[in-house]
Amino acid sequence: MTRTETGCGCTSDTCESGGNYEIIKLIAGGAMFAAGIILNIIGVNYLISLAVYIVSYLILGGGIILRALKNITRGQVFDENFLMSVATIGAFAIGEYPEAVAVMLFYNVGEYFQELAVRRSKKSITDLMDIRPDYANLLKNGEIIRVSPQTVNIGDVITVKPGEKIPLDGIVAEGKSMIDTSALTGESVPRRARVSDAVLSGSININGVLTVEVTKTFGESTVSKIIDLVENASGKKAPTESFITKFARYYTPAVVGLAALIAVIPPLFFSGIWVDWIHRGLIFLVISCPCALVVSIPLSFFGGIGGASRRGVLIKGGNYLEALNNLDIVVFDKTGTLTKGVFKVTNIQPSGGYTESEVLELAAKAEAFSNHPIALSINDAFGGETDKSQLTDYNEIAGHGISVRSGGQTTILAGNYKLMQMYNIPCEESQSIGTKVYIAVDDVFAGCIEISDEIKHGSHGAIAALKAKGVRKTVMLTGDNRQIAEAVAAELKIDDVYGNLLPHEKVGMAEKLNEDKQGKLAFVGDGINDAPVLACADIGIAMGGLGSDAAIEAADIVLMTDDPSALVTAIDIARFTKRIVRQNIILALGIKAVVLLLGALGIATMWEAVFADVGASLIAVLNATRILRNS
Repeated sequence: MTRTETGCGCTSDTCESGGNYEIIKLIAGGAMFAAGIILNIIGVNYLISLAVYIVSYLILGGGIILRALKNITRGQVFDENFLMSVATIGAFAIGEYPEAVAVMLFYNVGEYFQELAVRRSKKSITDLMDIRPDYANLLKNGEIIRVSPQTVNIGDVITVKPGEKIPLDGIVAEGKSMIDTSALTGESVPRRARVSDAVLSGSININGVLTVEVTKTFGESTVSKIIDLVENASGKKAPTESFITKFARYYTPAVVGLAALIAVIPPLFFSGIWVDWIHRGLIFLVISCPCALVVSIPLSFFGGIGGASRRGVLIKGGNYLEALNNLDIVVFDKTGTLTKGVFKVTNIQPSGGYTESEVLELAAKAEAFSNHPIALSINDAFGGETDKSQLTDYNEIAGHGISVRSGGQTTILAGNYKLMQMYNIPCEESQSIGTKVYIAVDDVFAGCIEISDEIKHGSHGAIAALKAKGVRKTVMLTGDNRQIAEAVAAELKIDDVYGNLLPHEKVGMAEKLNEDKQGKLAFVGDGINDAPVLACADIGIAMGGLGSDAAIEAADIVLMTDDPSALVTAIDIARFTKRIVRQNIILALGIKAVVLLLGALGIATMWEAVFADVGASLIAVLNATRILRNS
């Protein structure tokens, strides 16, 4: 059997063996407990039935007592193990042997079902994230060698056959296929991969053979980062989880003190019967165990994180999941976040006797060495091959454009309107909305090319849904032209827009917005220039499919679908998680309060105490698992 890691920090086979041990312990302890009751009923010697009870008690409660002793040596006195140990040993001391063993038996039954629920919740997440590749087909000297993905280097070439997982991030060098990215993005529709397309590790190659040039080592690959994010997400506690931890720290010694007072005060000052009041004090201790809160609250947040990851939203901690409930301002980058970041030539305005095709060819020559999206869109529109050997004196003029010499004689300028002004080239500035590239040849204006970026399909619905869910203000911060930014913001009905911003100016604007916020501020971006703002926002949200590594590293939440509407999904999951957490807190504390009062008044017996504690825990845990099922 393959030995795999599970989300609970152990291997799947050790988890299974641990569960089997618990069942054996429950059966053995329960059988001895039943034997003790039968021996007691038929009147066998008192010492024999006592011995059977003690053996049953040690089988069921030995581990709890040992944990209590270990925790005491570490200074952790007042925990559930201590409460159970004191209560049951006290029950033995006053001759309530069956009740003492019953407490341990039903406590163990409850713990077993709690652990079962936790294991199933974690396993569902582990299965969901079962995208770690087992091997890579390395192409070396014309041969295919199966190797560990960790041993493959950047620049190596691998082959991915139909049905195999893509082991490392890379660029398709040969072949075409459909790619299943559902494990990464939650998107069920396969994507087409062709030569020059980027492919992500963890995706599944469906129907074609792909030759892929590796662009990232395994440790830096998408699959490795996603696994790391999910495995470490539970490390950052939400405020509610931190509250429960602090609550238990004060609650436990308080109830131990109250139990002592219940056991001592009435006999000392009001002629109470010692055995009766000590029994009530012990019952009070059993009821007071905060198991339901301690187990179900973290499980609720873990379920929320798991449910979100199944929908293509990676949340790096419970604190960020809870923070989504209090969003007041959501700030968006434009290109690649609200728009596709895929530029297309939409209009060519020739001048000076040049034709549209000539203007486009001149622009393609100027942009031949650039990887900027605008340059790529011009070369895609041109469609032909540019003879780069004829291009010399390439010069990129920061903030303006490009100058290049073609054929050793002709100087081509391509850039914004400021570039034309810099070289004193007369032309009219285009007033149309879109990114403009002005072309000049030997200081004569040749024409203008207009390039537009398409708004993402989910952007309209995302902005509308955020406002419907109570987000007070939506803002766009972009380095793009203000006129273009305002046009996009108007179409999406975004409240405020700021254009022509450099990265440090985005940070400054985000800090100003922070001063105006009434709740949490979230920033959504995708580029490397967005990383500083993502880091300074209350909640940094990055586009994970096409976003830069720096943005993903700096973000607190990653939208693997690259769809802004996934943020709305994350908010829905966060609010459902919060409802479950509130229900569990009210349920646990409500049941505890009622039964504690009944125990103090002598109405509730040890049996009711056990059922109150175990029952409340089980109901709370089952309620918490609804998050995984419903998200």
